[in-house]
Amino acid sequence: MPSLPVLALTPGEPAGIGPDLCLTIDVRADDAAIVLVADRAMLHQRAAMLDLTPALPDWPGRAAAAAGVYLLHIQTTSPVVPGVLDPANSSYVIETLRVAIEGCRHGEFDGLVTGPVHKGVINDAGIPFTGHTEFLAERCGNAPVVMMLACQNLRVALVTTHLPLADVPRAITRERLTAVIKVLHADLHSRFGIAEPRILVCGLNPHAGESGHLGREEREIIEPTLERLRAVGMQLIGPVPADTAFIPSRLADIDAVLAMYHDQGLPVLKHHDFQHAVNITLGLPFVRVSVDHGTALELAGSGKADPSSLYAAIDLARELCRR
Repeated sequence: MPSLPVLALTPGEPAGIGPDLCLTIDVRADDAAIVLVADRAMLHQRAAMLDLTPALPDWPGRAAAAAGVYLLHIQTTSPVVPGVLDPANSSYVIETLRVAIEGCRHGEFDGLVTGPVHKGVINDAGIPFTGHTEFLAERCGNAPVVMMLACQNLRVALVTTHLPLADVPRAITRERLTAVIKVLHADLHSRFGIAEPRILVCGLNPHAGESGHLGREEREIIEPTLERLRAVGMQLIGPVPADTAFIPSRLADIDAVLAMYHDQGLPVLKHHDFQHAVNITLGLPFVRVSVDHGTALELAGSGKADPSSLYAAIDLARELCRR
């Protein structure tokens, strides 16, 4: 257990609110070293717009680190205009992630906190990019990772992530479902300290298939998979209809809900507590937590961006690293 958690923090899209939020994190660095992996000139430009005067000393390396906020400079490709996307800076965004991930993999950092990226502009630059979760998995040797979002009193993990809805049914296989549940169960136990995790599993179809009349995936894939995993001691409830999965009485003794696809579970969690929701990548060899909001280009440089999600992400990452 590290005595001083060391977290890498990538601001994400430089034209968005990520840099604004990162300039406020000194209030979260009293018992951790937080290393901004970003462009110095870009941060100082944004700080001037926000009437801030950050010190941003260079990262001295883990051996010399004390609690506080540091900078690991990665230069942008093109000058940044707040609120204006520039595909030329997509390679910069990817490089900040690459450097932070390699630092985590080689022990320089204990965990990674990520700000919001803009997937569209990265793809416009000709860089295939589905999302942080998939990029992290690839950089870590195609690790079997799981996206889980969390806020106060609710955790929602996903079987599929950034897929078009039409592609979801084909992606729900026994093999994929088994792998996701094993990762979710293992990390709830090891990272979150839950001795015997209880996982509520949603069905894919309305009414969980209505005994096969509204879809066969529950009967042919989900139910047999859950039965096989229950036989080895996992506490799995379901498949249950998604429209009743989140009623308070059903969630009373549940540690996580497993949704079949992105927009099945996440709207409920974000409605429950959007400001403090965070995104956790399970199954990695290091801790990764992210904000759960977008780039909010229209707010960049305005001083109106809410840092609550970033603060929650830092707090959780620090807690998980200590554990």
